[in-house]
Amino acid sequence: MRRVLTIACAVLVAAVVLVGCGGPAGLDGDLTDDWAAPGPASPFTPAAGVCQVADFVDVVPLSAYAPVDCALPHRVETVHVGAFPADQAAPPAGGSPELSAPFADCDAKATGYVGDDWRAGRLRLAVAVPSKTGWASGARWYRCDLTEVSTAEAGAVPVTRTGSLRDALKGPSRLRLGCQRSEDVGRRGTQVLRPVECATRHDAEFVGVWKAPDRPYPARDADWVPLYTGCRTVLARYVGVPDDNDLRFRSGLVVRPPGAGRWRVGDRGVRCYLWLSDRTVTVSLRGAGPAGLPVRTR
Repeated sequence: MRRVLTIACAVLVAAVVLVGCGGPAGLDGDLTDDWAAPGPASPFTPAAGVCQVADFVDVVPLSAYAPVDCALPHRVETVHVGAFPADQAAPPAGGSPELSAPFADCDAKATGYVGDDWRAGRLRLAVAVPSKTGWASGARWYRCDLTEVSTAEAGAVPVTRTGSLRDALKGPSRLRLGCQRSEDVGRRGTQVLRPVECATRHDAEFVGVWKAPDRPYPARDADWVPLYTGCRTVLARYVGVPDDNDLRFRSGLVVRPPGAGRWRVGDRGVRCYLWLSDRTVTVSLRGAGPAGLPVRTR
């Protein structure tokens, strides 16, 4: 009996060996040659809808990419990631007009992301690109980054925040620009606008954004005329008064275009504010009509 079992085991081992050496198709004894070859490595592309703890930088090397959940404290939120043409030779230089097309795309995507023109809030939009090393490795992305800032006026600094900016301006928001109190600072009667509750006495109010045409940054008094004309139209629509020659006798204007550097990369959004030089009010003038913004007789 023992001999029979020994012969049976020998036959089984021989069968296994035969299978390993030349059995059915695909069982050739080489356990490595039946796997598909891995594809080529893809260049790194950042994700949208994530946040960064560090301040915005316009060139992002892979080593500096450290996304976090937007529920955690952060400074920057990526709202969209677009792509340069595959055959573009080099990334655009920071602050160059070559960034105007990516900025236009980011402008539209950011507005859709927050639910209104992002300039209606204390927000700053900027475009980041890959490093030269990343570009040489095939990266062709650009990143659309939004940052909450301390003020819409000059001297703004980034704010550390928690929570996503998605739909942040769809309704009432602490970020949204509204009623303002003007203050004279420095020489030449320079004005700064300070946000206040509309029930507090104030003499100014954000009325909207006018998109300037693609022309050089205003340098002379005459260059500013189109900006004031555009903002008057925005003001008239906001308050609900005729956009006619009497409008200048109803309200003054504060016009806030982007800085020259941002203008160069394609930012044409001009923030427009009504300004009451002769009185203060304790309500918003949105939709107030001619009774709320009467023609001044003196």
